[in-house]
Amino acid sequence: MHAATSASGDKALVATKALIDQFFGRFGHRDFAVRLWNGEVLPADTTPATFTLGLNHPGALRCMFRLPLELSLGEAFIYGDFDIDGDIFAAVAWMDAFSRSPFSKKDFWRLLRQIKALPLERTQRDQGRGPARLTGRRHSPSRDRAAITYHYDVGNAFYRLWLDRWMTYSCAYFVTGEEDLDTAQEQKYEHICRKLRLRPGERLLDIGCGWGGLVIYAVKKYGVRAVGVTLSEKQREYAAQRIAEAGLQGRAEVRLQDYRDLADESFDKIVSVGMFEHVGRDHLPEYFAHTFRLLKPGALFLNHGISRRPRRKARGWRALIERRVLGANDFIQRYVFPDGELVPVSEVNLFAEEAGFEVRDVENLREHYALTLQHWVRRLQSRWDEAVQASDEVTARIWRLYMAASAYGFDIGNINVNQTLLLKAVPGQRHLPWTRSDLYA
Repeated sequence: MHAATSASGDKALVATKALIDQFFGRFGHRDFAVRLWNGEVLPADTTPATFTLGLNHPGALRCMFRLPLELSLGEAFIYGDFDIDGDIFAAVAWMDAFSRSPFSKKDFWRLLRQIKALPLERTQRDQGRGPARLTGRRHSPSRDRAAITYHYDVGNAFYRLWLDRWMTYSCAYFVTGEEDLDTAQEQKYEHICRKLRLRPGERLLDIGCGWGGLVIYAVKKYGVRAVGVTLSEKQREYAAQRIAEAGLQGRAEVRLQDYRDLADESFDKIVSVGMFEHVGRDHLPEYFAHTFRLLKPGALFLNHGISRRPRRKARGWRALIERRVLGANDFIQRYVFPDGELVPVSEVNLFAEEAGFEVRDVENLREHYALTLQHWVRRLQSRWDEAVQASDEVTARIWRLYMAASAYGFDIGNINVNQTLLLKAVPGQRHLPWTRSDLYA
């Protein structure tokens, strides 16, 4: 029995090394090391190695390269079939380049045959946080609340470890790129408040207010009265505590409420930061129509959110690759942002215009979000043991992977983040200064 097991292990080692030599070196050289499950290290072709790919059992490659590829790579990482030691940003870039490299059909089918020849065995997977299992009509209020709860109610203690002191889970704003995260997030709040031209006594609505940082900042710095709404109970509890500690009751309020349930109220200004990605393309007309009704005439709405680059529809062999082989967005839909949907900013703003808004300003902050995510990943890694204790190993791995992949996406421009300033204009009236100079005074 021992001899048979040894022979099987030797066969797996030979097959794994052959795959690594044949396919991992497709770009002329392999700049990362590979650590096999028996402790053997295959050195990188360059020095130093950018990262080390750790294969934790003989079936690791088979787990990683099942179809669809994106989901399998993600699940194999979060459940511990392989590890990434070192620069995870370089590892994400390599995985993307490998998955999108121009395999011929012949190469592709040969790769599949070789992967299937690897053993099925794996270590016992720690299930931890499983995939989202949502029910009901997509983007119904109850399903939206379940989707938000799945992502945001992981635990305030977990987020506190790597977010800034404001607990801001959205793109920071860097003036020099050298600021620490606390400073950059406060600069983002200030940038938003200036764009909205907030004035004392105005009533501000923050849709998807998170842990209440912008609500508190706007009330303290600009003297507004602010209402924030969120679908996360843990966020609401935390925000209420912070408002009470700051002595802002009566001036600041965070509700556990769907923005669609705001009916008979009106606001001087509205802001939404990192929320409309959860709305869904088909519901964007409703989103903008509702915010338009909530605004007073002549009022401003700043819509801040992630968009994707428009892309041509793939056809033929490439369509098969994207649908059946890559499985784009499968991982993030199951484990990160269920029901989330990114729409090109041009389409988003067309919906806003059709609802009655005038588009007054659009600013792309994608480089800012890439840097924000890099800060988050490094902060998470620096407090890894605490993060695992506050959640579990699988959850911490999900956040490390998805945030590193998102940083890469922003860095190469596949995804963007835009601030669009919208106006509910009154014909014949001028509502904004002649220039933007007041934003930077």
